Amino acid sequence: MSDLRNITVLGTGVLGSQIAFQAAFLGYPVTAYDISDDVLQHARERFAKLAEVYRRDPAVNATDEQAERALANLHLTADLADAVADADLVIEAVPELLALKQDLYTKLAQLAPAKTIFATNSSTLLPSDLKGFTGRPDRFLALHYANQVWRNNTAEVMGTTDTDPAVYAAVVAFATGSGLVPIEIKKEKAGYVLNSLLVPLLNAAAQLLVDGIADVETIDKTWRIATGAPAGPFQIYDVVGLTTAYNIASSSPDPRSQKFAALLKTDYIDKGKLGTATGEGFYTY
Repeated sequence: MSDLRNITVLGTGVLGSQIAFQAAFLGYPVTAYDISDDVLQHARERFAKLAEVYRRDPAVNATDEQAERALANLHLTADLADAVADADLVIEAVPELLALKQDLYTKLAQLAPAKTIFATNSSTLLPSDLKGFTGRPDRFLALHYANQVWRNNTAEVMGTTDTDPAVYAAVVAFATGSGLVPIEIKKEKAGYVLNSLLVPLLNAAAQLLVDGIADVETIDKTWRIATGAPAGPFQIYDVVGLTTAYNIASSSPDPRSQKFAALLKTDYIDKGKLGTATGEGFYTY
């Protein structure tokens, strides 16, 4: 299978913008798609901020020339057909809503050329939940990024029983070529490796909060001091983004998850406090 060169990222939120910029930084031509020109204006601002992050973060130490070249490798569009017209690989990073993703893949199946591989960045859904909507289950898998991808540069690759091994290998090679460490998952598992470890921690922290056991700062302080971890669970929530946390919590039947979702919406999201991306979430940045 030929190299995957033309990359399209669907969704320019916190992680989608990072996925697109990382590939562009490593020299790939990247098309970033979102639903409107207004949303894309926010994406331009995110990409400009990421260029600054890559310049100043010791994990990258990008030169001005490298940062500007990455920006030049990005093409933004609100036209889905244009976004995927010549894509070798489409990475979907839209909100964690099953119906939304299923509808998007139904459209992609009609618009993308036969050569295109589809990859979902979903952190909670199995690729098997989506493969029947892709029109190409043999060319579909999951490619899951960690937040702050320039530093936490894992890429979990997880196929279904229908995924062509050559497609899987091509996506592993792309991950390596875009500066990531491929984590090859042997069979489908909700949460992959990373979130199978991380989500129980975040859920436990949310339950401690809504049950009134301890406040945000105490929960985080306890985790940091007792384990030596650099960040507590609510600091991690801020990095992940509180909209993503809300979408996941609100879809759970657990009453405590519903209570946490309501708290997120009322006390944070409705007030524009979405996490590090907006400068304020559980903490101020």
